[in-house]
Amino acid sequence: MIPTGVYSLINDFLPMVILVTVVGFLVRLVLIVYAKQKVSVYQDFKLYLTILYCFALFELVTTTDFYSYTNNFIPFKEILRYKSIMSPLFLRNVVGNIILFVPFGFLISDFINSRAGKINIFITSLLTLVTSTSIEVIQMYIGRSFDIDDIILNFIGSIIGYIAFKLINKTFGKANEILKLIALILFFAVFIISLYIILVVFK
Repeated sequence: MIPTGVYSLINDFLPMVILVTVVGFLVRLVLIVYAKQKVSVYQDFKLYLTILYCFALFELVTTTDFYSYTNNFIPFKEILRYKSIMSPLFLRNVVGNIILFVPFGFLISDFINSRAGKINIFITSLLTLVTSTSIEVIQMYIGRSFDIDDIILNFIGSIIGYIAFKLINKTFGKANEILKLIALILFFAVFIISLYIILVVFK
């Protein structure tokens, strides 16, 4: 029997997945037929995951309730208030915010590397801080709250993603597209499973 939480998660994200899939497929088909672009399963799938992640990130940071109602401008105040690191609230608020930005660090590092031929942890860090801070500021105006600890946790997650990209790129950078595709799928599978555990199992 599928847990109720899974149904809820599917109902929340399925319309978005369908929309991104249909639009992405049609746009790619037009480019292949009319622009004579070559098909790259790995590159196309990576772009699809990037778009899907951006939509999912927007959905999660604007609708998910992380039980924070007041603004926090003091670093580590919210992180250190939990009595147990195994409490559901700690796992969702702290670990969840870290996991949420792991793909961001991975994808932004991959994007920079594919365009510039190299990556820089300072650029990845700067883009992460700007993005996370923007999200927190927006949350103040949509009925949620600003929390500097979220920025810190998002930053940690992004650095983990950066390290993951470095390791995967070093291992599979010169491999064929099939192996790189498998590595990409496994990375996102771990991310999805981890996020599911945090948001659903420990809800």
